[in-house]
Amino acid sequence: MKTHTEKIVIRTEKEKEIVNITRRVQEAVEKSGVKEGIVLVNSMHITSSVFINDEEPGLKRDFMRWLEGLAPAGDYEHHATGEDNADAHLKRTIMGREVVVAVTNGRLDFGPWEQIFYGEFDGRREKRVLIKVIGE
Repeated sequence: MKTHTEKIVIRTEKEKEIVNITRRVQEAVEKSGVKEGIVLVNSMHITSSVFINDEEPGLKRDFMRWLEGLAPAGDYEHHATGEDNADAHLKRTIMGREVVVAVTNGRLDFGPWEQIFYGEFDGRREKRVLIKVIGE
């Protein structure tokens, strides 16, 4: 069995942003040499997320509007610690920490329209995403 681990760094221009990372994950799969297996992709920060959905700008805006409705910026008990990002923690919990995708013939094996996204909810600084490819 082969394994390959990579950490990519993402720094968003905006505080809250959704970034398509599919190409970078596919590049890691290709470097790994794995033809049949799985790839785990996870955010290594508690205020960002990795998830699968469709690459469509309106949908990205819909996600952000929906998340803001569920976890708006505001006054939270977490802020008593000196932090001001409780809403980002909540948004991450809603959107999830990681995804696992099958690798078939050395390619990400997606359903129609599926892509991998990094969701940033407390950005403008460097954050890491772990890519772990496992297989033969």
